[in-house]
Amino acid sequence: MAAMIIDGKAISAQINSETAEMTAKLKAQGVTPGLAVILVGNDPASQVYVRNKVRTCEELGFESRKITMSEDVTTADVIREIEKLNNDPAIHGILVQSPPPPQIDEAALIDAISPDKDADCFNERNVGRVLIGHRDGVKPCTPWGVMELLKRSGISLSGKHAVVIGRSNIVGKPLAAMLMQKSRDANATVTVVHSGTKNLAEIVRQADVVIAAIGKANFVTADMVKEGAVVIDVGINRVFNPETGKSKLTGDVDFESVKEVASAITPVPGGVGPMTIAMLMRNTVDAAARTLK
Repeated sequence: MAAMIIDGKAISAQINSETAEMTAKLKAQGVTPGLAVILVGNDPASQVYVRNKVRTCEELGFESRKITMSEDVTTADVIREIEKLNNDPAIHGILVQSPPPPQIDEAALIDAISPDKDADCFNERNVGRVLIGHRDGVKPCTPWGVMELLKRSGISLSGKHAVVIGRSNIVGKPLAAMLMQKSRDANATVTVVHSGTKNLAEIVRQADVVIAAIGKANFVTADMVKEGAVVIDVGINRVFNPETGKSKLTGDVDFESVKEVASAITPVPGGVGPMTIAMLMRNTVDAAARTLK
């Protein structure tokens, strides 16, 4: 029996609708959520991501501010822009589109963003609050999106064995922390595997929930997945097809084979991707709401 397809487009649209309602209520109280995106350089993929974020801001009624900086700017130049935004009461969320050019110290940019305006939840203070289970404040967008996909699809995590493939600061580590929290929507037993893990496939086969975030196209195959497991594919890889001469987006999971053994699975595109932007917007509107308290 083929797996249930978890529709990230539909669920993100539901969340965006809720965010739009929250925005309307804030505007009635004199506060318009504002998100600023800093784009350094001319990376084509980054330009697409920023354009999508700006468009979503406009759809939800936010103020959006796109700041484009040249490829040869310094870290100090970018930090000066961040400081202006930190001091701007109309802006509630700030992010610098990743990756910046190689001369830029990305960690320094993250440190420069006010924790209260850290829309991506990369700041050390915010990451620490996620680890110890704080319910308030910003949350990491992609991990939060994964948690919402599971919750809104009626998939319980309590007592389940979740295996996270990947240990990045953006997805793997914060997601593991969120999965293991003692709460109604989490409470999983979590194993994190990565490039240095021995017997990786054997460990993944033990999972009730598999979350692939390793950045390798079609890495997870059907023989690595237990019958009836839930599979969440965070990967976004562009793979060139020599037969067509074109490239296509694919995930870290071999979707066609794995869907035959999983009970539920996310597609790529249309799974986790739309959720990341939806949760970025929710972080921003939540930050705007906190200014009224």
